[in-house]
Amino acid sequence: MALRDQLRTIVVDDMSTSRGLITQALEGFGLQQIETAVDGQSALQKIATWPVHLVISDMNMPGMNGLQLLHSLRTTPQTKGVGFLLITGKADREIIEYGKKLGMNNFVKKPFQPDQLRVAIEAIVGRL
Repeated sequence: MALRDQLRTIVVDDMSTSRGLITQALEGFGLQQIETAVDGQSALQKIATWPVHLVISDMNMPGMNGLQLLHSLRTTPQTKGVGFLLITGKADREIIEYGKKLGMNNFVKKPFQPDQLRVAIEAIVGRL
């Protein structure tokens, strides 16, 4: 079975348009096991009952931003090894460096092309 058939991914973004674009790109890569969440807290709740291999998260969300979600994942034994891809419109050096300190695996700057997303994902999980 191919990696893309097994890879469980959650897309976390408070904007339905962004969630849709990312999900559409993932489906275009052949990924089949995709969940979505509107914020970090609901993502953590879904991950608790539906463990994932990869989290693709927006940076700016109400309540819990992408780096706070990353911190929560990395400090929980069950999720500390999950792949994490941050999507941000503001790829400031401070955000990226802080993300790397927290254990972020990769990032993509908005707006992005599907090919950029695929390359960023494959750098984390391997060839799709």
